[in-house]
Amino acid sequence: MDPSRDLRTKQYLMLAVIVAVGGAWLAIGATSNDDPTAVSATTAPIVTVAAGDAPATATTIVAGPGVTNAAVTPTSEVGDLVGEEDVPEDCTIAPRTLRTGDTGASVLCLQKALIRESRLVGAASGTFDGPTRTAVIALQTEKSLFVDGEVGRESALALGIWPEEKLNVVRTPPPAPGAKDSMGFPLSSVASAGDDAPPLPPNSGEGRRLVYDRSGQRVWAVDKDGTIIRSWLVSGSQYNNELPGTHKVYSKSEVTTAWNGKAFLKLMVRWMRTEIGAIGFHQIPVRRSDGSVYQTEEELGTRLSGGCQRQAKEDAEFLWTFAKIGTPVIVI
Repeated sequence: MDPSRDLRTKQYLMLAVIVAVGGAWLAIGATSNDDPTAVSATTAPIVTVAAGDAPATATTIVAGPGVTNAAVTPTSEVGDLVGEEDVPEDCTIAPRTLRTGDTGASVLCLQKALIRESRLVGAASGTFDGPTRTAVIALQTEKSLFVDGEVGRESALALGIWPEEKLNVVRTPPPAPGAKDSMGFPLSSVASAGDDAPPLPPNSGEGRRLVYDRSGQRVWAVDKDGTIIRSWLVSGSQYNNELPGTHKVYSKSEVTTAWNGKAFLKLMVRWMRTEIGAIGFHQIPVRRSDGSVYQTEEELGTRLSGGCQRQAKEDAEFLWTFAKIGTPVIVI
């Protein structure tokens, strides 16, 4: 046999094998180098799915072979925007602090207010992103508010989107003369006990604890079995410095003074530290200059303080005994 002819035959056979393998490779589609789960980049359809009804927000998804559009789930970070939100121009936010990463109707409301005041450019997406935080910081700086890039009561009030808090304040009937709680402490005019107390807010912890609802300006003292011992109205902070979450009582003083030295604070129970002083529960403060009180008992249930939670005398005396060092304080 002619050696050159034999070589050409082998070359043709090798070329045929290469072509066959290459065709199969193209038909299957190549995956990435070391990823056994990677989807073919040559055969997979590209599906673009709108994320909720957020303008100019879409998710591009690479769908594998056999995956239909209906089976594709968007992975956008827009969160709970599902195309059903209808936020009016005169909306209000939920009575809580909004911060970077939050999503939903309250963020949409915030962004609409910022856009309305020409503080934010573009369409409301419903996601508290970098541009939203920048706009909030500019607002806080201009209005001489505490600058933290988060939207609480003061910033929301400046934008006209904070809800009417009186709707969240539950006032129980004054107790009968001489009425006491299960620990034997007399009730104030704004206190109730046991089954007469308003129900605890959801997700407010377990065990023996104090629960403070900022929007309702109400405190609950709860026993270890979940029984409400007592509940009462307070006057909390006008500002965004009562941080939500789980805190603990860390210090107590029978009498102390305000951070500016202008007031006496009796039966102080501290649960939070700040740069200028502590935040805690105490009796309605008294002016050092003339001995007058800063507010009346009837005004409890209204935000009037600079940080602490003011209480009626009977409620302060009860809390002084109930709150031990380490007692959890759930702030919502």
